[in-house]
Amino acid sequence: MKVAVVGLGKAGLPLAAVIAESGLEVVGVDLDEEKCKMINSGINPIPEEPGLDELIKKHGGKKLKATPNYEEAKDCKAYIVIVPLLLDENKNPDFSVLESAFRSIGKILKKGDLVVLETTVPPFTTENLVKRWLEDESGLELGDFYLAFSPERIMTGYSISRLREFPKVIGGVDEESGRKAYELYKKFVPNLHLVSNARTAEFIKIIEGCYRDANIALANELFKIAEEIGADFFESREKANHEFCHIHLPSTGVGGHCIPVYTWFLINEMEKGEKFEYVRLLRTAREINDEMINYWAEKIVMECMRVSKPLSEVKICIKGITFRKGVKEIYHSKNLALAKLLAEKGLDLGVWDELFTPEEVEKLGLKWREPEEADVVFDCFELKLFSEMNKEK
Repeated sequence: MKVAVVGLGKAGLPLAAVIAESGLEVVGVDLDEEKCKMINSGINPIPEEPGLDELIKKHGGKKLKATPNYEEAKDCKAYIVIVPLLLDENKNPDFSVLESAFRSIGKILKKGDLVVLETTVPPFTTENLVKRWLEDESGLELGDFYLAFSPERIMTGYSISRLREFPKVIGGVDEESGRKAYELYKKFVPNLHLVSNARTAEFIKIIEGCYRDANIALANELFKIAEEIGADFFESREKANHEFCHIHLPSTGVGGHCIPVYTWFLINEMEKGEKFEYVRLLRTAREINDEMINYWAEKIVMECMRVSKPLSEVKICIKGITFRKGVKEIYHSKNLALAKLLAEKGLDLGVWDELFTPEEVEKLGLKWREPEEADVVFDCFELKLFSEMNKEK
C-alpha cells in the first residue's frame, strides 16, 4: 500500500519516516522544493529531531520520496494531511492552507481511497469542511472514499519516540472510515485507540491543550502570589505535588503552535452561540498567560532601577527568545514578545539565545548581547532575574 503524507514539517516528516520504516511506501508532498531535494538525497532537513537522521538516510529517495507535486501522489491509496492551521488577527482559524491541501487531494482522489487529517482543528472541521472540499473537487461522495481524523500528539525533540510509544487516537466521520483508518495506522502506530467518531478525536486533542493552558495560568498566578508573600514557589510546588496534585511550572506565558491556539477553537465555538459562561475559565487562562510578559517587564524595569546608572543606559539581556528551550521556533513566543516590549519602551535591550546567531537576531529587529556584557539579565527559561546589585532573584 502506498501512503501520501501531505506536509513534511516538524510533525509530518517524522510521521512519514516512521511509516516508511514500517515497510510501507510513502510519497511525501511539500511545496518546499529544496526540502524535497534534501529528503530524496537522504539528508534530514530537521537535524534537531533525534532519530530522524538515520530514518531519512535509510529511506529518503527510496521508501520515502518527497515531491512538491500532488500529481506524483495520485497512485496512493491513503492521504494523511498535516499542514499548519494558524489564527488570524481576530483569533479565528485561517483555513487557507488546509483548504488548498484538501482541494489538491480532491483532484486526484479515487474510489476506495482513505483520507486522514492530523492537524489539530476546531470541532466539526473534518465532517463538514474537509468532507465538502474533497467532494467538491473529486465529484465523489463520502462512502466512495473514507475520511477520518487522528490528531498528532508529538513534541518537537521527541517525535519519533512519541509516534512509537505515546497513545494515539483515531476516529472516522462514519464507522467504516474509522475502521479503515484504524487498520492502516495499526501498521505503524503500536499504541492506537479507535474512538467513536472524528469529532470526538478532534475534541480529545483540543482539551489536552486547554488543560495545559489552564494549569499554566494557575501556576503563573500562584507564582505571583508566592513572590508577593515571600514564599518559595518552587520549593512549595515540589512538596505540594503528589499523586493527586500536579501544579505546573510558571512561565513568561504560553507560546508555540499548539496551546495558545487550541483553546481559541472552543472559546470561539461557544461564544458564536452566545454561551459565554461555558468558556469563562478558558478565556481567563488565555488572558492570564498572555499578560505575563507585562508582569516580567515590570520586574525587569524595577531591577534596572537598582543599577547605579540612568535607566536608559542600563544594559539588559534577555536569555532565550524561543517559545520552548531547545526548539528553534518563535511562533507565539512570549519570550520574544517580552524582549520586543522592553525594546519598544526605549530601554537598552539585547537578546541572547544559544540557537540563534547575532545575524538572525538582528533580522528580528533586535540587538544581540552576550549576558556577561549586561547590567541586568533575565533568563526566560529559568525565570531568573539578576544584576550586579542582586545576583539572583
